[in-house]
Amino acid sequence: MDKKLFSERDICTKFITPALENAGWDRLKQFREEVNFTDGRIVVRGKLSTRGKKKRADYILYFKPNIPIGIIEVKENNQEVGTGMQQGLEYADILNLPFVFSTNGNRFLFHDKTNTDNIENEIELDNFPSPEMLWEKYLKFKGILNEDSKHIVEQDYFFDGSGRAPRYYQQNAVNLTLEAIAKGQNRILLVMATGTGKTYTAFQIVHRLWKSRTKKRILFLADRNSLIDQTKRGDFKHFRDKMTIVQKRQVDKSYEIYLAIYQGLTGNEEDKNIFKQFSHDFFDLIVIDECHRGSAKEDSAWREVLNYFKSATQIGLTATPKETEEVSNSEYFGDPIYTYSLKQGIDDGFLAPYQVIRVSLDIDVEGWRPEKEKKDKDGNVIEDRIYNRKDFDRTLVIDERTVVVAKKVTEFLTNTSRFNKTIVFCRDIDHAERMRSALATMNSDLMAQNHKYVMRITGDNDEGKRELDNFIDPEQTYPVIATTSELMTTGVDAQTCKLIVLDTEIGSMTKFKQIVGRGTRVNEEFGKLYFTIMDFRNATDNFADPTFDGDPVRIKVIDENTPADDDFEDENIDIPEDENIEDKKVVEPKGSYDPPSPFTSKKTKSEKIYINGVDVTILNSRELYFDKEGKPITISLKDYTKDLLNEKYDSLDHFLNLWKNSDRKNAIIQELAEQGIMVEELLQSVNKECDLFDIICHVAFDQKPLTRKERANEVKKRNYFAKYGEQARNVLSALVDKYADEGVETIESMEVLKLNPISEYGSPVEIVKTFGGREQYLTALRELENEIYSIA
Repeated sequence: MDKKLFSERDICTKFITPALENAGWDRLKQFREEVNFTDGRIVVRGKLSTRGKKKRADYILYFKPNIPIGIIEVKENNQEVGTGMQQGLEYADILNLPFVFSTNGNRFLFHDKTNTDNIENEIELDNFPSPEMLWEKYLKFKGILNEDSKHIVEQDYFFDGSGRAPRYYQQNAVNLTLEAIAKGQNRILLVMATGTGKTYTAFQIVHRLWKSRTKKRILFLADRNSLIDQTKRGDFKHFRDKMTIVQKRQVDKSYEIYLAIYQGLTGNEEDKNIFKQFSHDFFDLIVIDECHRGSAKEDSAWREVLNYFKSATQIGLTATPKETEEVSNSEYFGDPIYTYSLKQGIDDGFLAPYQVIRVSLDIDVEGWRPEKEKKDKDGNVIEDRIYNRKDFDRTLVIDERTVVVAKKVTEFLTNTSRFNKTIVFCRDIDHAERMRSALATMNSDLMAQNHKYVMRITGDNDEGKRELDNFIDPEQTYPVIATTSELMTTGVDAQTCKLIVLDTEIGSMTKFKQIVGRGTRVNEEFGKLYFTIMDFRNATDNFADPTFDGDPVRIKVIDENTPADDDFEDENIDIPEDENIEDKKVVEPKGSYDPPSPFTSKKTKSEKIYINGVDVTILNSRELYFDKEGKPITISLKDYTKDLLNEKYDSLDHFLNLWKNSDRKNAIIQELAEQGIMVEELLQSVNKECDLFDIICHVAFDQKPLTRKERANEVKKRNYFAKYGEQARNVLSALVDKYADEGVETIESMEVLKLNPISEYGSPVEIVKTFGGREQYLTALRELENEIYSIA
């Protein structure tokens, strides 16, 4: 049979796989076919979400499982041997691979990054290099030259039999770390976005080093007990009786893996610095979780722990490295050896994208000045000045402002789902309690069913802290809404959190990223594919900062009548770096004060003023959109879209030909959405009764748009169905009606045959047989689409 007639898959099966096996590659352990290494970006359209295209390699070559070294891109035989090379090189950069092969089934084009003198050459199918040959080249390229170093990087990954395997970026982080240690590097920084599995990555690093006996005693350091408990119960559980938690200031030197919080090892008094009960060289390896916190500060007590064990290899993990004049991760650890950002995670579909609703209150924007002799709730005259957003809930509390915020949050949940997990970030504990009360009042019906519907979860409140595990457990319904200040800003694995409310000033980019990270986890089983940020304090101005890399899908500014559905100063109070925090206690801004003495008329600076009787409303404002690079669109949505479309399509004829010749119109729609065209918003702004074909013709080429119903009626007038039998005519007529109601995406799916009224004409198999078979049915459907779009 002529090789040019073979499909890409036939080429793989008949030529490439045999070539690999003949060269000594183990089919079970050393190469995988059709590897999807991303999940496909989640594309949000209104309240609906879909997955974009996954990145898929035809073959990935491994020296050992999870230690990849090469990639093969395969094309059909009627294409050139090097046609797949550019795609292969792009994937190789993502996967950190030095060897790239492109083939059409005749021979291979080999791109060898380790050989700069002869970087590309063609090789015959029967001359494919063996695993040992490529591995030796790989080790030399990486500078791993002696047997001890090879022993480290060749150590197997941990497998527990569950089928769980590291994602590509976790492999990159683990393998690069072991390679760095094999070459003698003792300070290592890994930057991985919140929700990307830093602890699992750390476990694989620790286990491989421990198993190879390169590192025999290991300390895992965090700054909160909850993070240590989570680590022990979660990814590190496989160490079993080799592992202990350092607690109650007791030291047992018989273990190999130690978990501890800084605060449990250090103290203000010398006898509380129990880390000094270990010898300087006791630990071979220290892993520092959330290393952007205390350890980044040179003069902190936490850094003292790291300096004491300076002979140990130290690995810093963080989602948000700190770089300021006083605090630096890179000065201590060096530049990151690997970074996997929030933007990459969202693009790959491993992290949830987000929509942003901006809400501006009149007193926040315009400020508030008390009328003459206005008194607070204690009967004291309020100082006459203009109070602004930074004062509210810090020095001045306006009851009505809290009520308006709670009302808007409740309205959003009512329009989406009242049982969507929600975190409300407040200024301090006092503010979190008042917000809890306001939300409870707004949702009194659900509070009557279960008083845990709204709960304050702050460091000072034992009842709330006990419910933290239930809040983050996808299986648990309650609590639904958590009001908080500091406790939930970091280390809370809230997989199903769908709404984050910002009603606090956030002056730190590190803290902002951590808070956004509370919502970025994906949980498809529970329908969590994206989340919403509702911002009352303009905290989302941070998205415009070049140091923030995860761009919003959409930012929507709303006024009082818009239904809520789908200048910073360092005033926020972080956990003090040297504070002694034990038993899950987090130092939070209290925001409370003692009642004034009857003998004093003036309030001290730390006291808050509590007032009511102030009219608070939501201002009129406009809707904002951000492009796919995260830059604000300053022109109209139609003009922005027109520019994008004119870049993609040279002319109306060019677009019409592409549309007509496409077997699946939905593929074009999906591609446009992935390129930053806001399909749903565009339909809403032009005419939601049209489909995207007419919107593009109208916006890009100034054609008059027709509605779907108008197009359907034109098809029926032309008596196009006459050439078919009665049953087929009935099906096609029903498909036209479906198109008019729901659009072309619906009729292109075979699932449409199960829907009324089409299902009345038989089962999908019976309907397809009416046309003579599946291919004939699809041909009839394509002809129907051509009739629908014949008027351009």
